[in-house]
Amino acid sequence: MQHLPDTISPRQVGTLAGLFRERVQRSPDAVAYRHFDSGSQQWQETTWQAMATTVAQWQQAFQTEQLQAGDRVAVMLGNCPEWVAFDQAALGLGLVAVPLFVNDCPENLSYVLEDSGAKLLLIQGERQWQQFVQVADRLQGLQRVVTLDTIEDRIANPRLQWIEEWLPTGKGDELIARESSPDQLATIVYTSGTSGRPKGVMLSHSNILSDAHAGLQYIDIFTDDLFLSFLPLSHTLERTIGYYLPIMAGATVAFARSIQQLNADFKTVQPTIFVSVPRIFERVHLRIEEQLQSKSPLVRKLFDWAVAIGWRRHEHRQGRASWHPGSLLWPLLDRLVARKIRDNLGGRVRLTVCGGAPLAPAIARIFIGLDVRVLQGYGLTESSPVISVNSLQDNLPASIGKALPGIEVRLGEKDELLAKGPNIMLGYWNNAKATANTIDAEGWLHTGDKAHIDEQGHIFLTGRLKEILVLANGEKIPPAEMEMAIIADSLFEQVMVIGEQRPFLSVLAVLNKEQWELLTQERKWHPVQDELLRDRSVESVVLRRITMQTAAFPGYAQIRRIALTLTPWTIENGLITPTLKLRRNHILKHHAADVKRLYVGH
Repeated sequence: MQHLPDTISPRQVGTLAGLFRERVQRSPDAVAYRHFDSGSQQWQETTWQAMATTVAQWQQAFQTEQLQAGDRVAVMLGNCPEWVAFDQAALGLGLVAVPLFVNDCPENLSYVLEDSGAKLLLIQGERQWQQFVQVADRLQGLQRVVTLDTIEDRIANPRLQWIEEWLPTGKGDELIARESSPDQLATIVYTSGTSGRPKGVMLSHSNILSDAHAGLQYIDIFTDDLFLSFLPLSHTLERTIGYYLPIMAGATVAFARSIQQLNADFKTVQPTIFVSVPRIFERVHLRIEEQLQSKSPLVRKLFDWAVAIGWRRHEHRQGRASWHPGSLLWPLLDRLVARKIRDNLGGRVRLTVCGGAPLAPAIARIFIGLDVRVLQGYGLTESSPVISVNSLQDNLPASIGKALPGIEVRLGEKDELLAKGPNIMLGYWNNAKATANTIDAEGWLHTGDKAHIDEQGHIFLTGRLKEILVLANGEKIPPAEMEMAIIADSLFEQVMVIGEQRPFLSVLAVLNKEQWELLTQERKWHPVQDELLRDRSVESVVLRRITMQTAAFPGYAQIRRIALTLTPWTIENGLITPTLKLRRNHILKHHAADVKRLYVGH
């Protein structure tokens, strides 16, 4: 039986550090965090009171650095209790936290640290240290680098200090509360930068608190809820919804070990809630499809029935469809099919919030049909980040839900989605021009996304203002929608539609290795791999699959050519951002020879 909500109001606490202190006071002995300890090879629990003691100890260490309120301090860690300790210690001292992605490239690392003027950096270990060393000469203002793991260089480099030597011995005293007003700058979050330099989004305590509180007015979170945290805390979606919101609600957060170990962590932790991006659901869907291919026709038919009847039940619960006799089969189909899928997620998930990019409606329908309640939402770093989300009572997965309480939305020129509310950023750090281009004189945030809003207030994204391909004949194509349709085929791992100022559309595609091997075996293709990927007869077969996925698009939007590769686009090779968005210009440059080949003679 679930506990009643124990929500803390922003008015009661004023700041994010005040929120943490209030939670410690209300629930000192409740479990705040769970993490896997590599030494004992066991999951460990930390109470709110124990966390407060740790935060106080970190505050003492910060004070030895002679930092002043308003100074910036940067963190480059995976999700762990130390990330929280660093953040809360900084917030309580009036410092400004600057999160960095752990696998970002040295150039981005250098730019963010230099632009923000960070004076202290917390890293995990050797890998992050080597990234820093490459750009250290440019960062004379950075006075301290603290590392969780011991590193040999710390003896020779006066800026580097091991955490065990940096933290004072003994327990921390009482939490220090030096923060000022709710409108004070709390954090600078640098956007991924799909093109050009990242911009530093300035968010206040009030921005983030108002957004988390609005979410709790829309979706009930209970004190016995357990979040599994695996999106990077440097991603504002995870930070607001997977970190600050659980503090506000009194829920527990378990930090996953890694994406590679996520399947095992789901089964061990058995979360009730998790925050995700579409890529996670796409990968789970891909595994399901792979497993079904080796099953009998009856098993595949049972799966299709479970999804169809489960979806009908969902629509009936939502008041959008009448009751259907097929629902009588649900207990059987649930036991034979749906429950097995849910068991892979730990068996206790009652809802999951998906954001960061659009989730293909077909994939959302499958999970919802299997009784995994996916609530698709929408937002930007600039909006702290959530603007809209579906709710359990009104879940229309083709939409991004309705605007959260207190947030206004409307359509501007060219149907651009505009938003206004207490969650909208203070502006961009050191970039007044970019701020003026993003927030107009009336305070409306220009999202850059095109949308449609129905009579009930559901928001539907229809494309990007700037991510529009204009063919040589003047026809305009939003590539994201086509990419979403193509990626629903399990053969494709990553895709990018191209054709700007070209006579027709083409696709650059990274194939799923397992699915590619199955296809080569089925077709009895045996030439050298690289030659095979460029073979026109192979291209024809793959192109037919793409045509099936994009049949609903207009005739002028059909794909005519495709370039195939088995080498993924990764953060490390600079082709996707840390939030998994395509760096389109970088991919075009990387595949320049392929693009030239696709359009030779045209």
